Amino acid sequence: MTEALPDRPALASPPLFARRWTADDIPDQTGKTAIVTGANSGLGLRTAEALAAKGAHVLLACRNELKAAAALEQVSTAATGPKPEVLPLDLADLTSIRRAADHLDVRGTPIDILVNNAGVMALPRHQRTADGFDAQFGTNHLGHYALTGLLLPVLLRAPEPRVVTVSSIAAWGGLINWLDPNWRLVYVRWLAYSQSKLANLLFTAELHRRARAAGVHLTAVAAHPGLSATNLYDSDAEKGIAGRLAAAQQRLLVSVAQSDSQGALPQLYAATTPNLAGNSYVGPAFETFGYPRRTLRNPIAYSRSEARRLWALSEKLTGITYDWSH
Repeated sequence: MTEALPDRPALASPPLFARRWTADDIPDQTGKTAIVTGANSGLGLRTAEALAAKGAHVLLACRNELKAAAALEQVSTAATGPKPEVLPLDLADLTSIRRAADHLDVRGTPIDILVNNAGVMALPRHQRTADGFDAQFGTNHLGHYALTGLLLPVLLRAPEPRVVTVSSIAAWGGLINWLDPNWRLVYVRWLAYSQSKLANLLFTAELHRRARAAGVHLTAVAAHPGLSATNLYDSDAEKGIAGRLAAAQQRLLVSVAQSDSQGALPQLYAATTPNLAGNSYVGPAFETFGYPRRTLRNPIAYSRSEARRLWALSEKLTGITYDWSH
């Protein structure tokens, strides 16, 4: 039995059927610093380009150095403000996350926008992070939980920091596998992915409530891209008949999906729209495609008890607690 939240956000904008909000509608971001995880390709790259084009100083938080270097060139071409930079970051490794956060803390620059975008999807073989977590739960949720917590000091140095966590329509099928959240006994890849995307929404809701309880001006919101053409699903990882079926499925999805530029609009709206209510959730107008609008979520994502329980589990697994005293 889930517990309904009394503080569901009531978005005044975007309305149920939003006008055609595009990247051109992003307000001037001059003077702001933004971090985008997974900015080397797909939604992350388009998000980084759009923010840089509006004057933001963008840090591309990426694991792969070669892909990051290529993405940096593209974002630099779009930039109208400070030159973007690469921030080495592997969300599947708590040591790497700590190193990146320590670097930014020492540097002292306030972070205005954190876009928790990076992720892996439906890995065909069970993989684990450097710390032994399920790769999907560890990267998509625990990695971003850890990064946000460790970056809290530099986020709270900004006047109105905002954390955007990217979920998925797959969250509708999500349940938290409390008996085995890291899928050590039986691995079901799509259930593991859906769990991680539901976790993104529960994390956003609890982050919003904790920031509000601490009396700090941090806005936590979520977004999802609908069905977008990205390389998130790696069909090349599968062999034989399964690999051929996966490749055909990938081609079909790409043929009906919207572009990654269009898919990035909800998270860009969530990252830049002034006075957006905390715990808002933005997605495409028609759920799988369209321009940004307010959207619904898996009813479990409204449960305070589930969110608190996930937060406690995340603290235990990562050893990271949030310090709101800065």
